[in-house]
Amino acid sequence: MTTEQKTESKILGINEIKEYLPHRYPLLLVDRVVDYEIGKTITAIKNVTVNEEFFNGHFPHKPVMPGVLMIEALAQTAAILSFMTMNVKPDENSVVYFVGIDNARFKRPVEPGDQLVMTVEIVRTSRGIWKYKATASVDGKVAVEGDLMCTIRANDAAPAAAAGQ
Repeated sequence: MTTEQKTESKILGINEIKEYLPHRYPLLLVDRVVDYEIGKTITAIKNVTVNEEFFNGHFPHKPVMPGVLMIEALAQTAAILSFMTMNVKPDENSVVYFVGIDNARFKRPVEPGDQLVMTVEIVRTSRGIWKYKATASVDGKVAVEGDLMCTIRANDAAPAAAAGQ
């Protein structure tokens, strides 16, 4: 293979993901990025295991991943794409907020042992608001889909908290 034929890796492992997301266990819900096109789309995975804390209460007799956490996993995937598109990595002053969630539909339960494949596409950005089309599937069947809107803001509380110490 010549130098001209080499292409940039489109995979991010967990350590690279942690550079783009402030989330940590137990709320870091993206295990691997398997493909992306900066400014357009990203595909990531979440390996759903029975050891996840939320399965203890949701539900003990029939463990199901909460829908709100599936939406959160999609939002985290979207945040990675946004930071990559802006060519920046967040710092302790960066916070990504939901602005809206539209047309969310839950099509199938997600259970321990499933691999959630999340695909997020940037629909548009306008005045600091990012809009995405997001879908998560298991074994090629849609589990959840929806339109997400987020914004990235500076965490105004960080300097105040530091000043109060």
